[in-house]
Amino acid sequence: MTGAASPWWSAGRHADRRPALLLRNRILAAFRAWFSDRDFIEAEAACLQVSPGNEAHLSAFATEAIGASGARTPLYLHTSPEFACKKLLAAGETRLFSVARVFRNRERGPLHHPEFTMLEWYRAGAAYTALMADCAALLACAAETAGARRLVFRGRETDPFAEPERLTLAEAFDRFAGIDLLSSVTPSGATDRDALAAAVAGAGLRVVPDDTWADLFSRVLVARIEPHLGLGRPTILCEYPISEAALARPAPHDPRVAERFELYACGIELANAFGELTDPEEQRRRFEAEMAEKQRVYGERYPIDDDFLAALAVMPEASGIALGFDRLAMLACGATRIEDVIWTPVAETRP
Repeated sequence: MTGAASPWWSAGRHADRRPALLLRNRILAAFRAWFSDRDFIEAEAACLQVSPGNEAHLSAFATEAIGASGARTPLYLHTSPEFACKKLLAAGETRLFSVARVFRNRERGPLHHPEFTMLEWYRAGAAYTALMADCAALLACAAETAGARRLVFRGRETDPFAEPERLTLAEAFDRFAGIDLLSSVTPSGATDRDALAAAVAGAGLRVVPDDTWADLFSRVLVARIEPHLGLGRPTILCEYPISEAALARPAPHDPRVAERFELYACGIELANAFGELTDPEEQRRRFEAEMAEKQRVYGERYPIDDDFLAALAVMPEASGIALGFDRLAMLACGATRIEDVIWTPVAETRP
C-alpha cells in the first residue's frame, strides 16, 4: 500500500529501532540489579486473574478457562500485577518487585499500548515517602544507563538527576487553575460537585450538566496541571482527594486526602504510588463504587476478587508503586512513541 509504514519486523525499520530496544534491555537489567542490591525479591505474577482490577476507567481483555469437563470459567488478562503482589505480601514477603506484562483495552497512542511492561515494587512496613526516594534513584539510574543527561519529549525537558519537586493536588489546582480544590471535599471525603463545577467554570473550562465531580477533577488535571509537571526537574504530585485513590489509605494529617502520589517527567505521568489500604470492608465499598461508575459510563463491570480482599485482612502495612517502564525507557532513549521501545508491538487493526 502506497505511503503505508513498514511493519516493525521489516529489516530497515528494525535497524532503526534496534538501538533504543537494546538500551531498553540495559535499563531493565540495571533496574533488576538496583532492586537486588536492596534485598528485593522478584516475583512473577500470573497474567490471568479472576478480576482485572476494579478501577472505573480501566478496560480489560476478557477470556475464559475451559476445564477438562468443559466447564467455562471467566478470566481476564490483568491490568496490573497489584492484586497478586499484595497476596504475596500477605504470604510474608516484605520487599518484592515484579516486571509484568499487563494489558489495557481502549488504550492506544504515543504514550499508550494495549500490552506493555509495568514495574511494580512494594515495601512492607515503609511509609509511602520511601517510594519517592526510590523514584528519584530509578530516574537517575535509567538516564545514567542510557547515557542521557536530560529526558526530552516534544520539546519538554527534565533533569533526571535533580531532586523532584513535591506538589500537593491542592497546591497544583491553586497554582495552575486558581481553584480551591479541597473546598469541594468534606472531612468525610464526600465531594461537592456543584461547588467544583462553579470553580471550574470560573477558571474558563467547559462544564456540562452530567459532569460528575470526578469528571471535573480530571478535566482540570489534564488541561491545566499535567502540562506543567516534570519540567526542568521531576514532579511528585501527591495527596490526592480520597475519592481519587481507591486503593490508598487516608493521610493521617487530613482525612480529605489519601497517601497517593504520581511521578511526572516532561509532562508525562510515569508512576502511581499508594500507602496501601488494608481494610477489606472499606476496600470492598470502594470497589463497588468504582464498578457502579463503570456500569454508568461503559455499561459493564468486573467481578471483585474476594480472595484479594481476604488477603488484605492479613496483609501488613505497606507502600507500593506501579511504574510504566516503557514510558521511562522511551524518555531515556529519546524516542517519540512508546512503540519505539517495545520489541514486538501489537498490530493496530483498522476498520
